[in-house]
Amino acid sequence: MEEGLRERKKRETRQRIADVAMGLFMIHGFDNVTVAQVARAADVSVNTVFNYFGTKEDLFADRQNEVVDLSSKVVRERRPGESIVAAFRRDFVDALETGDWRYGMNEGAEVFGRVVEESPALIARMREVENLSGANLAAVIAEETGAGPDDLTPQLVADQILSTTRLLARHAIRRKMAGEQWPQIWADVRAQAAGAFDLLESGIGGYGRRSLLAEAAQQGESAEEHDEAERR
Repeated sequence: MEEGLRERKKRETRQRIADVAMGLFMIHGFDNVTVAQVARAADVSVNTVFNYFGTKEDLFADRQNEVVDLSSKVVRERRPGESIVAAFRRDFVDALETGDWRYGMNEGAEVFGRVVEESPALIARMREVENLSGANLAAVIAEETGAGPDDLTPQLVADQILSTTRLLARHAIRRKMAGEQWPQIWADVRAQAAGAFDLLESGIGGYGRRSLLAEAAQQGESAEEHDEAERR
């Protein structure tokens, strides 16, 4: 359904408020900016800000739902024959090489990291986001692999993968905070990531591998047709 004018204006207003707030937070620090200052800078009322964002922390974490779903998307969209670990390796390297924000290693990530480090409220909020991401990823892995409700393996796999990507990202951000340049950091993190994912591959590398036959079935091929295609 096409987005109506009212919905589009509401979405644009919400985005403008979030963008203005983030700009102020990056310059002055989260704890040094009030909601009233955000409202003035965005040319809206304080009540309007709270109509879109329940708390000040929500202003900072306006992309929380997107962040929480990022890792689950990697699992859902893994390629035929690709394991969960292999899918994350590919996605992590792609983000690293393109400078994409999804693993927190993009230009300006060090400013974001410093703002978080300086605010106990944001440290707690980022921990909450991490917990939500882990639970969401484990649920998707369980769904994709058919794991039972008492099977701890999906949560174990989710925790190992997310711990690895976060450790690599934090290592990169700390180095940027220390004054190093991104090209040098990226080259080192790429090498570190290769070793880290090799270790994951040696332990859980085969887990959740998407079956080529199952993929063919999803696309409407019979087992015979798939076998014939494989022989060709």
